[in-house]
Amino acid sequence: MEVHYEELSHRLSPGTSYTNLGSSLDLASIADLEEENIQGSLRFSLFYDQLQSRLVVTVLDAQDLAVRDFSHSVDPFVWVRLLWAEREDEEQSSMQCVLEEWQTRLVKKSCSPVFGDQFSCTLAEEEVSKVTVRFEVRDFDKYSRQEILGEARAPLNSLKLSYPLELREELQVPKKDMVGEVLLSLKYMPTSQRLEVGVLKIRTVCHPNKTERALYGRTSITCNHCKLRHQSTTQKKRWEVTVFNEVLTFVLPDQQIRECTIIVSVYEIQPSKKSSKHLIGHIHIKKGKTSEDEHWKLMMQSLRQPIAKWHSIFI
Repeated sequence: MEVHYEELSHRLSPGTSYTNLGSSLDLASIADLEEENIQGSLRFSLFYDQLQSRLVVTVLDAQDLAVRDFSHSVDPFVWVRLLWAEREDEEQSSMQCVLEEWQTRLVKKSCSPVFGDQFSCTLAEEEVSKVTVRFEVRDFDKYSRQEILGEARAPLNSLKLSYPLELREELQVPKKDMVGEVLLSLKYMPTSQRLEVGVLKIRTVCHPNKTERALYGRTSITCNHCKLRHQSTTQKKRWEVTVFNEVLTFVLPDQQIRECTIIVSVYEIQPSKKSSKHLIGHIHIKKGKTSEDEHWKLMMQSLRQPIAKWHSIFI
């Protein structure tokens, strides 16, 4: 008997499979990075203005960045994210949310670029110790994906920021941060060559001071790195657990279904603002050997039946 999607979403709660899947998730941007490929350092400064309740982050410069195998230079920029956890003692594997994110300017053809870009945001003093600043150094390439050259992190609970604090940190292998969970159901019907992706629930951490937001999920199907199709859910007001219970249907030939990758991206928007789309994070599911891909195996073993599973969302 076919199990209805409504029943699946009620049976599975967000805590059903709360595990850290970061090491197994297929994230193309860091898949090939190894420790020996990371070199260079990043200099930055941090300051908390108690009078104005503002955190000031300045990206100063980088030194001795690695170059691509096929290039003799890099075009670096830095992506800065403020990661907020509900408690100060949150572990790396626990759920966080992105309070703010910024990008420095692009410096062309330099392995030791000077940036000098400053960013700031309002932040209550009691929230400072819950924030980690993540600096991601990237190499821009308009013809291919941006390569991550390394990252540096600054947990603010271990720093004194009553005056500008300048730091230089060696770049490390990037680590992904869990920013939510999504309850997905997958069903494949070989006779009609239909793949059904059910976006049932999305669980995220909501910062109490954020204005009203909405969420939606975008599901893309790719094959050999070529995007074949995509569909989006409707927009729903964001809660700690946002319920969708929507099924997206894709018609795929048998050969494509065996080689395709399902990418679910979760976006946040402010209904009151135009062009406010913001990526929260995404997941990849395909035929493979990782724990995330176990869902794919279960789907192919239970044809014509929806199989539901919680997946961690990473950024």
